[in-house]
Amino acid sequence: MKRFALVFFCTLCISGCYQQERNCTNFHTGTFEFETFLDGELVKTTFIRNDTIEIDYFRGKTDTASIRWINNCEYIVQKLSPKNMAEKKAIHMKILTTDKDIYTFEYGLVDATNKQRGTAKKIK
Repeated sequence: MKRFALVFFCTLCISGCYQQERNCTNFHTGTFEFETFLDGELVKTTFIRNDTIEIDYFRGKTDTASIRWINNCEYIVQKLSPKNMAEKKAIHMKILTTDKDIYTFEYGLVDATNKQRGTAKKIK
């Protein structure tokens, strides 16, 4: 039993030191794709981002939003021409992990506790 406890403790210590890779600055600019299920259908959004602007292409429509970086891994997205009150609300984005040309992120309305996760791929 003592041996099991020692092995468990060592495993816990080693895994607690492991930090996921986060090279967020590699994803500040470029062309990206994001896929998600919407009403049971897999849909794809393509977006082009420079340091301050993001242009989204979704179902034949284009949307432009401003970007304000909080730090290297977090930013606020705000639509430039919102069509309704819901679109006026800013979205907080946080890059959680990066791996080569893919990053996992968490997003939600600013000051909201309900967050969702997604994965985007850099294609250019």
